[in-house]
Amino acid sequence: MALDLDALTAGVLAGDRRSLARAITLVESSREDHRRLAAELLRRLMPHTGDSLRIGISGVPGVGKSTFIEALGLHVLEQGHRLAVLAVDPSSSVSGGSILGDKTRMQQLARRREAFIRPSPAGGTLGGVARRTRESMLLCEAAGFDVVFVETVGVGQSETTVAEMTDLFLLLLLPGGGDELQGIKRGIMELADLILVNKADGELATAARRAAQDYRAALTLLHPRTRGWQVPVTTCSALTGEGIPEVWSLIERYRQQVRDSGQFGRRRADQARSWLWSEISEGLLEAFRRDRRVRPRLEELEQAVTANRLPPAVAAAELLALFLDAGANAPTP
Repeated sequence: MALDLDALTAGVLAGDRRSLARAITLVESSREDHRRLAAELLRRLMPHTGDSLRIGISGVPGVGKSTFIEALGLHVLEQGHRLAVLAVDPSSSVSGGSILGDKTRMQQLARRREAFIRPSPAGGTLGGVARRTRESMLLCEAAGFDVVFVETVGVGQSETTVAEMTDLFLLLLLPGGGDELQGIKRGIMELADLILVNKADGELATAARRAAQDYRAALTLLHPRTRGWQVPVTTCSALTGEGIPEVWSLIERYRQQVRDSGQFGRRRADQARSWLWSEISEGLLEAFRRDRRVRPRLEELEQAVTANRLPPAVAAAELLALFLDAGANAPTP
């Protein structure tokens, strides 16, 4: 990828969507030379980030996340905002690429110049988000998008990572009530700042209202993650647009409350610290796997562990000793 970093930086800051797409491709690349360029690009753009409202959106399969995002997104644009949607799709086991392609599912939103939609494959990353979602958010902010949606793959045990990188975590549910309530992970409910029962139209309208009542009752047993904020549970229909303006009003009320209380800044600081340690952990693991002294023994010790000939703790201790000894003996730059 032949890149003019000065031109790419200027293009992102000018809000050019093609430049933004190229920048995200750069930060998603695993090539070492691309990683160095991406680091320099982010360093240049960092002073222009941090001013957006970051909203994580998750939901059970079939809840209509893409339809909801398009409906809410169009309303957000009508309020004068610029919107970026980072949609994380399931990955193909063959190519590793994105399977669903959200641009084909949000056609109205994709045609708007004030909107930017970027589908990325989840790959092997846990948490329902792509490995470089955080960097992508920063790039979108530098490009002038003041609202960022992060759509996760779906609800699951490890889907809570998005709540740790966004300002508000929105959970979409179906008009299922009691049966569905049993299948929702308690951790997801505890992290939600706003719960919506979608598809509240036609024959499902009554069921949606009943389901919302069930979820409100369930929330009385949980502690909200945001101090002083009573998690709203309401209904909406992404298909008809009913309730969508009210959803945005709730989001704005939440933003104002957390800013006034000082929780907004503290949460951003905690997220940055968590991101730092996440990068350190992932970087160390990559270096460990690549280490020339570890690699020959790794396969042997894995086989010994799986064959029950060696305790995992003993194998890990030996491999770590090799890795740390190699690091200690490395020449000082």
